[in-house]
Amino acid sequence: MTDAARPLDALAPGQLLARGVCRHLRGHDFVTLEEFTPERGKRLDVMALGPKGELWVIECKSSRADFTSDAKWAGYLEWGDRYFWAVDEAFPTELLPEGTGLIIADAYDAEILRMGPETKLAAARRKAVTQRFARHAALRLQALRDPGLVL
Repeated sequence: MTDAARPLDALAPGQLLARGVCRHLRGHDFVTLEEFTPERGKRLDVMALGPKGELWVIECKSSRADFTSDAKWAGYLEWGDRYFWAVDEAFPTELLPEGTGLIIADAYDAEILRMGPETKLAAARRKAVTQRFARHAALRLQALRDPGLVL
């Protein structure tokens, strides 16, 4: 069963944040993929593709412990034009590094409180990430339409 088909109480806290972020970004004409893998060994909580080809990386953190136990976030900066943290309203935002974006979210919506600084991707990287994004999206759609198919 996909996350989209699971009841909300079956989703982990970070997945609930991602859901709200994706809903909010859709209102800004972005399309999103959750748990996107830009390369082996990296898994982005949310990758967003904007109407002008911009790529945003959003890392969802559900608690202080979740944030402090994850030191690999800096390796995600090179995969998007902007980087954001998505947290709930109770999260101690003073823990989050300066120079990154901030989104407050819940399972239903989100609000961008601080834009992450723009660092445009090189053209070759943008093309590769966009193509990988498209392939991931198409494979996920195909798996929904034909669940018995081995992808």
